[in-house]
Amino acid sequence: MSIAAPRFFDRRPIFQSGLAITLFLSGVAVLSSIPGATRALADDDGVEFTPGNLLLSRSVYDNNPANVVAGVTLLPPGCVAPNCVTAVADGSYPTIWNNEAADASFGITSKIVLDQISPSGELINSLEVPNSGPSKDQMVTSFPSKSEIALNLSTDGRVVTFMGYLAPVDALDVSNSNTPAVVDPTNPVPGSFSRVVAEIDAHGQFRFTKTNAYSGNNGRAAIKNDKAGVIYTAGNAGNGGNPQPNGIIIGAGAQILTAERKPLAAQDPGLPTPVGSFNITQLGQKADKVGKDTNFRGLTIFNDVVYTTKGSGSNGVNTVYFIDTTGFDANGKPLACPNGVGVPGAGAKLPTTPIFYDAAQLQTGGVVPYNMCILKGFPTTLAKNATAFPFGVWFADAKTLYVTDEGNGTTTFDPASGKFTAAAAQTGAGLQKWVFDSTSGAWKLAYVLQAGLNLGVPYTIKDYPTGSNPKTGLPWSPASDGLRNITGRVNRNGTATIWAITSTVSGNTDTGADPNQLVRITDNLAATSLPAGESFTTLRTARFAEVLRGVSFTPGTDRDHIADEHGDDRDHDHDRDHDRDRDRHAEAD
Repeated sequence: MSIAAPRFFDRRPIFQSGLAITLFLSGVAVLSSIPGATRALADDDGVEFTPGNLLLSRSVYDNNPANVVAGVTLLPPGCVAPNCVTAVADGSYPTIWNNEAADASFGITSKIVLDQISPSGELINSLEVPNSGPSKDQMVTSFPSKSEIALNLSTDGRVVTFMGYLAPVDALDVSNSNTPAVVDPTNPVPGSFSRVVAEIDAHGQFRFTKTNAYSGNNGRAAIKNDKAGVIYTAGNAGNGGNPQPNGIIIGAGAQILTAERKPLAAQDPGLPTPVGSFNITQLGQKADKVGKDTNFRGLTIFNDVVYTTKGSGSNGVNTVYFIDTTGFDANGKPLACPNGVGVPGAGAKLPTTPIFYDAAQLQTGGVVPYNMCILKGFPTTLAKNATAFPFGVWFADAKTLYVTDEGNGTTTFDPASGKFTAAAAQTGAGLQKWVFDSTSGAWKLAYVLQAGLNLGVPYTIKDYPTGSNPKTGLPWSPASDGLRNITGRVNRNGTATIWAITSTVSGNTDTGADPNQLVRITDNLAATSLPAGESFTTLRTARFAEVLRGVSFTPGTDRDHIADEHGDDRDHDHDRDHDRDRDRHAEAD
């Protein structure tokens, strides 16, 4: 169902508790009194995104101390002994995350804001996703969940999609809750909330699709196949014991949904519908926890093939995967990878239906048949021994693939140097450039771009606490540890420009709640060894009680014609003349 009146701002809004007067018009909340917002266009039908601009997702926590009461609030909400603990900190940011030391599932939901920015990072306007209002078509994110609200342009460029929850703002432990149709009795979080895919078009109109996938964990990314009317998603499931219920196993990893047009309240999605499945037994390894080899997060589509990544958890393999749609051999193995590793076959097409799995094998083998492969050349080392932590993926062309590595999250700190030394010493974290070797038929790592990320070097956030967190004994100030979600553009001068969201290390009990950064770099597309002088530029640093999550081009952008005319990221007085900028991008197309 379309939502015609989301919150819209002409300038960058400042969100602080008590500063906004909230009105409800036409079923959607409108912020009417926010410093920095020159006007609220609640009923404006002319909300437009300009093709070629960027869309940035962020979340803002309301910093209300009363959200949690130390020594009183029982966690998780609705818990049953012996799974109950008492909160150790109130709802004040950032100390609220110290509750994770007591409740491993701790999190709190928050609003999602979409910023339209120029390629050089200048804010044009902001749009708040409907939440906690009279309208039932709405969604939120879990503020500290670092892998959520990735943004992806649809196959035809018509919409941008992302994932969240059908829940109110300030709900606790939602990211580890069950979904309504898939309840795990061993999950210590007894609450139940649907996961939701949002799609937004070039006019700022929303549609939402509900799913029962990712029970016990979170949906992370979504891409809509416009022609087929389906949505591919990536995420993780399960927060309980082993063995996991069948609904958890089929609700993990790569899913396919039918894009809905009905209101959320009228939707009945039923059981999850997996579209991709991988098991380490394909590599000749001994099986591990069923349903956890597909703990996916990054997601992209290139040449009609769905790619995803795994970079966390102790099961499976941290690497880059693809869904093989070319069929199976006589032994029931994917044609593209009989031994679990391969490259997409000729004639591969995007999937349009879920896997027809064998329910009798779910508890022993997971979702069978397996139809996913590790992309040849990428790591096959088991995650428990991994040194790679891939996240975002972007193809510049058929022979050039950029993959982000978010870093290992180790928080070793050296007071003498003032650095998080483990983060600073990493060689694989940052932006990896992979090139395809036609001779070997495999991808090879060319180099890793790190300059300008200042890995391990703390930076300052206004109003953030100084000194160390008593819970961890480490400095509050965050430092970059690597990169997460990305998007990119091939320029006409033979370079590629990539935008990325940083990951962090800090003394925060949950570093996913750290204020992080949006960065940009331009790379010589033909280079196969690290070019001199290439360095990341920081375009945006999240503020107090704010996190940055996803980046994509705006809905309405032609995916196949986004090359910059100049290749130097100039905005040509974009903010002074929006119409001229729109014309420039139209000419580039």
